[in-house]
Amino acid sequence: MATYNTELQRDGPGLLLRDILRGGDPQVDAVVSVISEVAPDILVIQGFDYDLTGAALGAFADLLRENGVNYPHLFAGRPNTGMATGLDMDGDRRRGDPRDAQGYGRFSGQGGMAVLSRFPVLEDQVQDYSAMLWRDFPDALLPETPAGPFPSEEAQAVQRLSTTAHWVVPVNVPGTGRLDLLTFHASPPVFDGPEDRNGRRNHDEIRFWKLYLDGVFGPVPPGDFVLLGDTNQDPNSGSGLKEAIRGLLNDPRLQDPEPSSDGSAAITGDPYDTADWDDPVPGNLRVDYVLPSANLQVTDTGVWWPDPGTEAGQTAALASRHKLVWTDISR
Repeated sequence: MATYNTELQRDGPGLLLRDILRGGDPQVDAVVSVISEVAPDILVIQGFDYDLTGAALGAFADLLRENGVNYPHLFAGRPNTGMATGLDMDGDRRRGDPRDAQGYGRFSGQGGMAVLSRFPVLEDQVQDYSAMLWRDFPDALLPETPAGPFPSEEAQAVQRLSTTAHWVVPVNVPGTGRLDLLTFHASPPVFDGPEDRNGRRNHDEIRFWKLYLDGVFGPVPPGDFVLLGDTNQDPNSGSGLKEAIRGLLNDPRLQDPEPSSDGSAAITGDPYDTADWDDPVPGNLRVDYVLPSANLQVTDTGVWWPDPGTEAGQTAALASRHKLVWTDISR
């Protein structure tokens, strides 16, 4: 299985569908090439525009099938990205900007998430926690200034915790049984002010999963599970509060296979990075994870980031600044 922030989001509704259908888009082709090369059985993608009918996701699955990877089972719920609030959510005294949505977005659904699977998705058993209000999250690190709640009490009364979404998606793996996917895409801990709104939100979005596994929000997975997605947080480098991500990686209910790549090693000397951002800030970081439950056996793992001097490495760079992270598991 794999997680991959494709960064395929476009600046307007319908543009991603257009680019997929008309063909010849270099980034779309590069993303398809990467996925086809790794060919995971279960794939969670981020940075993919959501539409109500699933037209873009269906067209993307068709394109993958034409390139040798068949995902007959798809799931995508409405994300918080671009969901209008009608309020000033970032404290700039304006309304209606991308940062005034529940999660950053120029339109509703920009940069959403999706699950693509060879195996049936049990949609009627999906748990979607994306509507949870941040202020209702236990011990929430809500931003404050000397003037009070930031940006306002009114904004905090409607602000959701999830920037994109928090889902638990069960998949029925033939011969193996149920496997729960715990997946999300957290806010970058930057692009804010001294109140550290985004850094605090990123911390709580990550910490959500510890509380979920503690049973705070209801039933926990009955058996095998994998936590995967884009945390936008490195445990050792870059901006943000590190306690939540370090706690997640050290949680005894999870295991960290520590995937690596030749590309990351060649570029920075650190083989464990998963995103190739501008230097020196934010620089290359490890922010994308596949963390199987402790009872599962990891048989192999890696980051699809070939040496940048190769054709495959150039394709990976064209596709996305993030790299596809994969892990093979068995019982």
